[in-house]
Amino acid sequence: MSTTSTFEPSELEQKRRQYRQSRARRSTAVALLSTLVFAVVAYLTVTNAPGWERTRATFFDFSYGWEVLPTVLEGLWLNIRVLVVAAVAVVVVALALALLRTLRGPIFLPLRLMATLYTDLFRGMPLLIVLYLVGFGLPALRLDWVPSSAAVLGTIALVLTYSAYVAEVFRAGIEAVHPSQRSAARSLGLTYRQTMRIVVLPQAVRKVTPPLLNDFVALQKDVGLISVLGAVDAIRRAQIEVAQTFNFTPYVMAGLLFVLLAVPSARIADWVTNRAARRQQAGGLV
Repeated sequence: MSTTSTFEPSELEQKRRQYRQSRARRSTAVALLSTLVFAVVAYLTVTNAPGWERTRATFFDFSYGWEVLPTVLEGLWLNIRVLVVAAVAVVVVALALALLRTLRGPIFLPLRLMATLYTDLFRGMPLLIVLYLVGFGLPALRLDWVPSSAAVLGTIALVLTYSAYVAEVFRAGIEAVHPSQRSAARSLGLTYRQTMRIVVLPQAVRKVTPPLLNDFVALQKDVGLISVLGAVDAIRRAQIEVAQTFNFTPYVMAGLLFVLLAVPSARIADWVTNRAARRQQAGGLV
């Protein structure tokens, strides 16, 4: 006959738990109260400003915003399509650049130099200038194979810029894999290509997933810049409405749509980052 005994914490442990719970409740109450006070002060400061009524009518006329929302949403669909295509292309181009920069041996020096020059050039050049060079410079060449669509040209400019940043993220992940992993793979008879594909890249991608997600959150925001080339996206449709009424609420509505698009991705990126940090602290694989 077996008996089961339930664990009962000691009186000292119970007091410790009660103390921790009281501290947690106190911290939560202080945080909520400070947030509420800040929100009230900010609201009163803004609404009591001398020009608030005019600012509200010009930028926050949400009755007019609801009227133009369907039009802005139509333009946002173009931004989403550009985002999907650009994200896939950035991963492919960036991974190729990272692999070129990690090639070893003197014979691959020209490839390494080309990849290094590419990343240095497009990381140092502002995205807006790249958009102008690609959007207006390429069509000026009058080549038959150059696309004329502003959305396509804008996508190319985004890929050129962001692939340089993401390539460095991939390269950091590849170099973070311990050299013994490659040596062990080669000792088992794996070729260089098999070693990178089976051993190195899976570990590297896991290590750099959090910063990659942060880069793609930034890409979601920057797809709105294709409007400078004439692409009729959410920003351009908002600009058209503003030009007709001189009311800037459509810009606010477009900005809110971009925020709603970016917030879920940002929270996912934070969750992945925290999860990777916890696993690393626990001694597991990142």
